[in-house]
Amino acid sequence: MRGLCLLSIRRTAISLQQGGGGELRALTMEKKGGGKGRKEEVVTRDTFKKKAPNAIKEIRKFAQKSMGTTDVRVDVKLNKHIWSRGIRSVPRRIRVRIARKRNDDEDAKEEFYSLVTVTEVPPEGFSGLGTKVIDEEEG
Repeated sequence: MRGLCLLSIRRTAISLQQGGGGELRALTMEKKGGGKGRKEEVVTRDTFKKKAPNAIKEIRKFAQKSMGTTDVRVDVKLNKHIWSRGIRSVPRRIRVRIARKRNDDEDAKEEFYSLVTVTEVPPEGFSGLGTKVIDEEEG
């Protein structure tokens, strides 16, 4: 976002301006009162340059929530698939397989870990796909 974007919130007019470091600063000016200068405060926002790392974090968060393990390991092929189009244009949808495996390390904090791998998408596309629970014997 280049330039200024004006927003009005009750008695304060806020103009947003992008700084050099990628953060968004809010320059607030009060309408009434003796405030001469501008008061700066940093407004948080998502940057477009961090989409691929955020996608990896979201996959980790989903695997932790669905499998109940804090140790989540992302496969190399899944990482390469997410980063295949660069840091900005990550794939819209991706089909993953999450497997809960026993930790063989003696000094491990947890008994299990989750391994997230990418699976191929059927030729008809993503429509109609859902979550399937696959046992180790079937799989």
